Amino acid sequence: MELKGRVAVVTGGTRGVGAGIARCFAQAGAEVVVCARRPPEVPLSGAEFMPLDVRDHDAVHAFFAALPRVDVLVNNAGGGPYRLLADADPARHARVIELNLLAPLTVSLAAYDHLKRAQGCVVMVGSVSGSRPSPGTAAYGAAKAGLENLARSMAVEWAPDVRVNTLVVGMVRTELAHLHYGDEQAVDAVSRTVPLGRLAEPSDVGAAAVFLASDAAAYLSGASLLVHGGGERPLFLDAATAHRQK
Repeated sequence: MELKGRVAVVTGGTRGVGAGIARCFAQAGAEVVVCARRPPEVPLSGAEFMPLDVRDHDAVHAFFAALPRVDVLVNNAGGGPYRLLADADPARHARVIELNLLAPLTVSLAAYDHLKRAQGCVVMVGSVSGSRPSPGTAAYGAAKAGLENLARSMAVEWAPDVRVNTLVVGMVRTELAHLHYGDEQAVDAVSRTVPLGRLAEPSDVGAAAVFLASDAAAYLSGASLLVHGGGERPLFLDAATAHRQK
C-alpha cells in the first residue's frame, strides 16, 4: 500500500482520528497536507499544515486553487457536541449538519478538478452513528447517514475518473475520549462492549484510509468499509440470557 509520489489532503487532520490518518499517509510515503481552523498542538511529522475552515465556501475554493496537485482527499473534519434535540434550537443542529455533510460536499467539489486529473480518490470518514439511532447526537448521525449516501452517488457520477469510498468508524480512543466515555475505568467498560475488546486507535482508522487510497483498492468505489471492531453486541442477547447468569 505504497503512496509515494501522491499528495493527500486531510481535513481536520491536526488531532484525533485526523492526525492518525495523516501520520499513516506520511508513513506510506505520501506528501500530506492537513487543514483545520487551528494548527496542531504537536507538529505532525511528514505533514504540512494549512489553515482552513471547511465551512467557508470561498476559502475552500481558494485553498484548492493554490495547490498544484491533489491525488487523495480525506474528508475527516466533523463532530458535534452531545445535545438532545429538544434542548437546542434548529440553528444549532443545522450547524452540525453543515460541518458533517455540507462541508465535505463543498470540499469535494473544490478538489474535483485536481482529483480528476490525477485519477484520484475521496475517502469520507463516516460513523456508525449514521446507521443506528444516535440519541444526543441525532443531527450528527443524520449528517453521517447523508454523507455515506452522498459518497455512493458521487462514486457513480465521478466514475471512472475518481473513486469515492466511506470509512464507517466506530468508537476511537483519542486524546478527547474521556469527554465521550469518562475516565479510564469507564473507557475499559465501554471497550468490553466491542467484540474485539478495545476501542480503535487513530492508526487503525488511518491504516484503513491508506488501504482505500492505495492501488490495493483500485476496484473499490461506492463502498462502505466498517472500522468498528465487530460492531456492538445486541442488548437483547444479554437480556435473553440474564436468567442463566443468576
